[in-house]
Amino acid sequence: MHEQPVRTNRPRGIVVVATLMILFGLAEVVTAFTHHFLGLVTARMMAAIYMGAPLGILYAAAGLLILMMKRWAAAVAMVFLVVVIIGRIFMVVTGMYPMGSSPQRFGMIVGTLIVAYFISYLRSKRYSFT
Repeated sequence: MHEQPVRTNRPRGIVVVATLMILFGLAEVVTAFTHHFLGLVTARMMAAIYMGAPLGILYAAAGLLILMMKRWAAAVAMVFLVVVIIGRIFMVVTGMYPMGSSPQRFGMIVGTLIVAYFISYLRSKRYSFT
């Protein structure tokens, strides 16, 4: 008997968003450990590592989850993204993301808005997930 491979039909937009989430999440992990990435910095303290790295991991995990194309996975991914937004705000409020320069403020605001956009996008595509 010859088995046919299972074919998953992922909409291109979901693949693009998932890929970006994975890349941005990995960038957050790198930033947590190096304290700088593409001109953005975190405070040089262990708390910034302990907070930033898990947020990056959640961000990347959310991207991996939506590639499963399951509603439950998309729901978990959106919860992870909400946690990322809350964590980013917490890091700003506590000084782990210093907001002293315009590029830093711009990067933090735009980065957080991108996470919010991903949540909105996933909600708009909720019927694509089975």
